[in-house]
Amino acid sequence: MVNESHEHNPQIRVQNIGETELSYLLYEGEGPPLLFLHATGFQPWLWHPLARELADRYRILAPSFCDHRVADPEKGGLDWTILAEDTVRLCQKLHLEKPFLVGHSMGATVLVMANALHGLPAAGMVLIEPILLPAEFYKGPMRVDEHPLAARAIRRTNFWRDREEAMNYLRSRTLFQGWDEEMLELYVRHGLTGTRDGGLRLACSPQREAALFMGGRQFDPWSLLPRVSCPVLIVEGEASANRGIIDIDRIQSLIPDSIRRSVKDAGHLVPMERPREVTRLIGEFFLSLQSEESKKNGRSSSMDAKQQETAQICRTAPTIESGDLLCRTPLDSADEIIAEGRSSLASQEERASR
Repeated sequence: MVNESHEHNPQIRVQNIGETELSYLLYEGEGPPLLFLHATGFQPWLWHPLARELADRYRILAPSFCDHRVADPEKGGLDWTILAEDTVRLCQKLHLEKPFLVGHSMGATVLVMANALHGLPAAGMVLIEPILLPAEFYKGPMRVDEHPLAARAIRRTNFWRDREEAMNYLRSRTLFQGWDEEMLELYVRHGLTGTRDGGLRLACSPQREAALFMGGRQFDPWSLLPRVSCPVLIVEGEASANRGIIDIDRIQSLIPDSIRRSVKDAGHLVPMERPREVTRLIGEFFLSLQSEESKKNGRSSSMDAKQQETAQICRTAPTIESGDLLCRTPLDSADEIIAEGRSSLASQEERASR
């Protein structure tokens, strides 16, 4: 069930960004800004279980990229570079200086564009299952019925008589069967909207979702990766169906400062399936960057010794052979992470000295 605690419940706000308005969730905190961008067709509310846990340390915003612009899927859809520009404008209007960035799927690719194409400075970036397709996908015209994802989106079931019928339908679909229970509850609560006749429809309509998928073809993002100007953590689902389509190895090799983690038993919808693991990965990665920044600037860190050692191991983990060191279970303590990190690093140092 959804956690009903009112602690860290977000405010719903709307910001004029010039040509249009963007609605967003705001978790008002005292720390640095952190921006979450959602996947195609989903709602920012699906970041809630993650944002709730991080809200003590960050001022968190999660905009909605569903219906803030009108776009026709048969006329190219909504170009993702426009979404990236809208992200930059939102940050400028709200005076978010060098935010931390987290994006999933479409949201991850839009953040790459915001940083590398439109110059959004960032303190660090987490890219969860970013969408960068083979180069030929971005060439030539394509109809909606020729796009594998847009064609499916525009035909989605889009009416249920009540919440129970909607929930039963979702539980029967493969896409939702691996979801965390709270995530599924949030999807029904915020991803569906009431109709005049008392039923429920998708908050992001099939037409709008298809327009977003089609917009992803308008710009080939591969050339931007070497221009990403901040440290990056790439998170992938170990069981993601995208593994056969998206070359994560190449993505990582092209981003100058990047590390990578694989979440066990998760598919493409990693945050919805393993929210606690993803929350921890985000928190530890950003903690390590903040620790490094404090040392670089000669400031005393507010972290205790255990937090600092955990942060150091997080950043050195690319050299640790157990690549899923930080992804085993959501209950691993800092002591366990440190112990395993020390052991792995010591083993590698011993082999290197032979």
